[in-house]
Amino acid sequence: MDSIKTGSRPEQSDAKDKTRARKLSFFKVAVLLAALAAATGLLRLGFIRFMKAAYPLEYSDLVNKYSEQYGFEPSLIFALIHTESGFDHQAVSHKKAIGLMQITEDTFEWAQFRFSEKEALPVEMLYDPETNIHYGIRILSLLKEEFEDTKTMLAAYNAGVGNVRRWLKTPEYSDDGASLKSIPYEETSNYVSKIPKTKSIYRKLYDIE
Repeated sequence: MDSIKTGSRPEQSDAKDKTRARKLSFFKVAVLLAALAAATGLLRLGFIRFMKAAYPLEYSDLVNKYSEQYGFEPSLIFALIHTESGFDHQAVSHKKAIGLMQITEDTFEWAQFRFSEKEALPVEMLYDPETNIHYGIRILSLLKEEFEDTKTMLAAYNAGVGNVRRWLKTPEYSDDGASLKSIPYEETSNYVSKIPKTKSIYRKLYDIE
């Protein structure tokens, strides 16, 4: 009697090959998805690092200290400093505005007078980050007392109190005499539009108020 052969049938071999092929395909897909996830994670991490470099959180101790003291959101102050000077404490504009929050000598003297300082500080102190941030936020607080609307307050910080008072009295620029519906200065109009956008970036990027 001939011996019985135990080799696999052709159809069984084909089935095993198909199973192995499916497993290999699933493995390749899994590896590809893992690689994509890793690449996405790296891209996201790289993007966040890029954004944080473009929107730094410098002088945070000073910003938080004086923001809390005068009742402002830190994100607003970071946005203002970013827009005004790009965090360059030695910055000087063509209008001779100085430092992080770009304060002019006249505005500095006015703020000191309003806060009844016993001894006037020299204008050179505006190059000092703490003095500049302290007085920049102080000036904002004075503007906030007169102009409760944030857009109008920012317009006054950029264009000056006198200009904003005049605009508020002009129906073309204000309906209620308290807030601005339009701003005749292009620079100031762009400024008050940019600050809220930059503030939003800071809030989302660093999860701050």
